[in-house]
Amino acid sequence: MTDWISRWESNRIGWHAEQVNRHLVQYYDRFDLSAEGTIFVPLCGKSNDMRFLLEKDLKVIGVEMSNIAIEQFFSENHLDYIVSDVDKFTLYEGARIKLYCGDFFDLKVKHLENVRAIYDRASLIALNEDLRQKYAKHLSDIIEFDARILLLTLFYPQHQKSGPPFAVSKEEVGQLFNGSFDIQELHCIEDIENEPMFQNLGVDFVEKAVYLLQKVRM
Repeated sequence: MTDWISRWESNRIGWHAEQVNRHLVQYYDRFDLSAEGTIFVPLCGKSNDMRFLLEKDLKVIGVEMSNIAIEQFFSENHLDYIVSDVDKFTLYEGARIKLYCGDFFDLKVKHLENVRAIYDRASLIALNEDLRQKYAKHLSDIIEFDARILLLTLFYPQHQKSGPPFAVSKEEVGQLFNGSFDIQELHCIEDIENEPMFQNLGVDFVEKAVYLLQKVRM
C-alpha cells in the first residue's frame, strides 16, 4: 500500500472519477435500504459516490489508507468533521459519515455497526490475487448476514496490462465468495471503446461486470 499513499501525495489519482458511477445510480435500489440505513464503502478514497449516498439520506462508513484523500473529500464537499483516534484508526466523522483512516484489514465487526450494504466500486480490483482472497474473507467476517454487496469488476487479458486495476473474472468472483454469498450477475458488457488507456496499451478487450452479493448463513 506504500504506492497507494505516494500516489495521493503526488496527486497521481487517475482512477478518481468526478462523476457518480452510473452503475451505482442504476442499481442503487438493489441495496434495499431505507432512509438512514448504513452503507460501507471500502478503500473509499474521496469518491463522489459517497456524496451520492449521503444525498440518499444514508449513513456512510468508509475506510481509506490516505488521510489526504479523506481530508480532500470533506473539503471539496464543504462538510464539517471532527477527528479522533479509534483503535488503530484515525476517525474523521461528519454528519452521517465516518471515514476510518487506516488498514482495511484492521476493521472489526464493531466498526461496521448496523451496516446492511457494501459498495465496492474499485476495492477488489485494486488488489493483487493474494490480497483479493484475504479481502473477500475478511469482508465476509466483519459484515452481518443478509448484508448486500454491489460489486463492480473489470476483466481483460492481464498479460497485456499490469494492474491495478487488476483483472477479475466471473469465475474468480464465484471462487472468492461462493459458499458465503448468493451471487447474482446484474450486468456484463465489453466496453473497450470507452477505455482509451487500455486501447493505447493494445489490450484486446475490457469486460465490465456488476454483481449483487448477499451474505447467507452457513
